[in-house]
Amino acid sequence: MLEIAEGRHPVLEDILPRGECVPNDIELNRNKRILLVTGPNMAGKSTYLRQAALLVILAQCGSFVPAESMKFSPVDRIYTRIGSGDRLSRGQSTFLVEMAEAASLLNGSTENSLAILDEVGRGTSTYDGLSIAWAMLEYLHDNRDHRPMVLFATHYHELTSLAARLPLCSNANTVVKETGKRIAFLYKVEEGA
Repeated sequence: MLEIAEGRHPVLEDILPRGECVPNDIELNRNKRILLVTGPNMAGKSTYLRQAALLVILAQCGSFVPAESMKFSPVDRIYTRIGSGDRLSRGQSTFLVEMAEAASLLNGSTENSLAILDEVGRGTSTYDGLSIAWAMLEYLHDNRDHRPMVLFATHYHELTSLAARLPLCSNANTVVKETGKRIAFLYKVEEGA
């Protein structure tokens, strides 16, 4: 279980002027294991995912957590798939690195794990990337031995249809405000696709 009310990213809270760090809620539990987060670039998806991981680490260490409240079950592992980089010195392409990290999650996670997945599938073509992300989400949902709590940020809006098919999956999105030809990023995450 992971329930965070008005959680704030600890680094942003430290560097931004007081009161400017936007708080967000996170809720994962037995009935809601996967949260798909969609939205445009620069709207806060990656920060939201990193914030969750940081708050779990802080709480599990017994440290102060920047949030109104937080309830959580201790995690045995935190798996992350964030960023896109190769390891050329080891002969590993961006895609190979991504798939190796995904394999580690798929083979090693438990129901007590937390998975932070940021734009899985971007190391390959759009069609292949969407297929890989879709298959990973179905596997993580359906496999009882490897069913961690999952925060999954994506630009593949097609994935949001999984929430209608997978009972433990739900959607969230980053809020933007359009005024004329201008877009304002509010850095707020709300339920729904």
